[in-house]
Amino acid sequence: MPLTLQNKRALVTGGSRGIGAAIVKRLAREGAHVALTFVSKPEQANEMVKAAHALGVKAIAIKADSADPAAVIGAVERTVAEFGGIDILVNSAGVLSIAPIDKFSLKDFDRTLAVNVRAVFVATQAAVKHMKEGARIINIGSCNAERMPFAGGAVYAMSKAALVGLVKGLARDLGPRGITVNNVQPGPIDTEMNPANSDFAEMLRKQFMALPRYGTTDEIAAMVAYLAGPESGFVTGASLTIDGGFNA
Repeated sequence: MPLTLQNKRALVTGGSRGIGAAIVKRLAREGAHVALTFVSKPEQANEMVKAAHALGVKAIAIKADSADPAAVIGAVERTVAEFGGIDILVNSAGVLSIAPIDKFSLKDFDRTLAVNVRAVFVATQAAVKHMKEGARIINIGSCNAERMPFAGGAVYAMSKAALVGLVKGLARDLGPRGITVNNVQPGPIDTEMNPANSDFAEMLRKQFMALPRYGTTDEIAAMVAYLAGPESGFVTGASLTIDGGFNA
């Protein structure tokens, strides 16, 4: 089968584990050269690079904390320097802090906005300087942008809701240049941070899910691959929810 992303050049922030790692592998499988960022655990990042190399593409790991704007810009510039340009930006890095409003620290508030919102803007601003017609920007949002059914998640929900407005505006900015920008909004996904075999997961399945299971990281990666590929050229400014009916 043809490789839909052959020789495209991608940067996936937060690409060493969880949803980000699945995205790296899927883009590489479709033929894209992939750079990924990580904050800690370089061994995981290096394993992802090896996995991408095994699929016959170029890959690099870049240590960059998304809370640091200079590090985010540096990751984009390193990607461009290594691959000769950038065609796909996937803003996957994110943080989650849960606490009642009267106990939510300002430090956690600031970091949530720095990673989940500001870093997306900074990476996008840096990347579009090098992007040409047909380029793709894809953010990993959350179904919680539209529904937060339990206490303690107000700040997280706000940060993901901000991406909805951001992509609507960016679609207008970048549409004349032929660059699309979209959100993917996962629901409960089986990851190290949110395992499907926990008591919390069991509660979600029973009370909130239309499909009584967690999603997989590969299912999210498939949606990202679609948005990164040629068949999605008329999709922009959208927030596409893949949540097993959590928001239904």
